[in-house]
Amino acid sequence: MNVEIATKRLLLKPISLKYKKDIFKEFTDEVTVFMEPRSAKDISETEEFIRTSVKGLKEGSNLQLVVLENKSGEFLGCTGLHHIDRKDPELGIWIKRSAHGNKYGKEAITAIVKWAEKNLDYDYILYPVDKENIASKKIPESLGGQIAKEYDKKNMNGEILHAVEYRIYKK
Repeated sequence: MNVEIATKRLLLKPISLKYKKDIFKEFTDEVTVFMEPRSAKDISETEEFIRTSVKGLKEGSNLQLVVLENKSGEFLGCTGLHHIDRKDPELGIWIKRSAHGNKYGKEAITAIVKWAEKNLDYDYILYPVDKENIASKKIPESLGGQIAKEYDKKNMNGEILHAVEYRIYKK
């Protein structure tokens, strides 16, 4: 699947090994504090994540994209719509620390939801987020997301996340 999504400030492109150094450098412990995955200890872990993501793109089960500033091409982070072959695909995003506070996450997620509305058959899109991640909670709320459930989950660092799972319905 070769999907590119452009917004006013961003270009979302399929993930590839071209971005492995950026992903490895920017997917830090600070960025992952409210996330299930942990930062890679070695670049080979990043390469494996990318290879798995590319396979999902080819199979049509996963839309894993890099987030770039559309004028400069600067790498900003990664986003994805996972399990796109199901009735409840799941959104995910991370933006590098130095780019926080610019609402890039909201812009990217809004664009993916619009793409999904035109291209996928689903009942709702899931957006799980840690209760304490206020900035990230604002994203599904801005899209009319409704809290469906709350639960605790252990992340890959062994920390407990207090998840709130939003459902974003088609408009």
